[in-house]
Amino acid sequence: MRWPLLPQDLRLRLVAAFVIVAALSQLHDLATAAIALAGVGLIAFATGVERSLWRRLLHVESFVLLLFLTLPFTVPGNPVLTLGPLSASGEGVARAALIACKVSTSVLVLMTVLGSVEPTRLGAALHDLHVPETIVKLFVMTVRYLSLIRGEARRLHEAMRARAFRAGSNRHTWRSYGYLIGMLLVRALERAQRVEEAMLCRGYSGRFPHAALPAPGIRDWAAFAGLSGLAVATLLVDRI
Repeated sequence: MRWPLLPQDLRLRLVAAFVIVAALSQLHDLATAAIALAGVGLIAFATGVERSLWRRLLHVESFVLLLFLTLPFTVPGNPVLTLGPLSASGEGVARAALIACKVSTSVLVLMTVLGSVEPTRLGAALHDLHVPETIVKLFVMTVRYLSLIRGEARRLHEAMRARAFRAGSNRHTWRSYGYLIGMLLVRALERAQRVEEAMLCRGYSGRFPHAALPAPGIRDWAAFAGLSGLAVATLLVDRI
């Protein structure tokens, strides 16, 4: 299922995602941020976001939880909880909740707008938006080979387990993981050299060939205006 307000043109999608995330980052009211999170969450659920993307959101939330373990005890205000010499303030809890809502909403926006787009298509859209060629190459190559390096790390770890390795809190475990990281870096370097040689054999001259994208249609511009208008309206409601 495709959300009808999404522009089909990837360039406008990227700009719209940037505008929305920029507006979300400027929210100051917790209620407005919570409403934005609920609204974007419903839209993401209705569009049928892939299950793997929801798992990535859970990874983000695990880092967001750290805010609730630190900010309440570092932001001054009215104490709501006391643990020995430490005192958690209500203002700290509210600030942690605000940041958590904004981060979660931004991730959901990126998942909904760009989550199902192939990295090569995103690279072509970034190139058409006149993003520097070096950044485009870094983005495309990183996304392309990150999964390969992850697979290599999985194979090395399975080889360690086949040799009866069991992780523990001891010197042998940390030394083994150090060897694992070192071997992974060596193999990544070797693979990068082979890829560079293969690209040179195919006539690579330092620039990726990008086909020119067609101009956006009226429907794309209308969808872009709708998304940008929602972002600006949310920011105005937060300021009123």
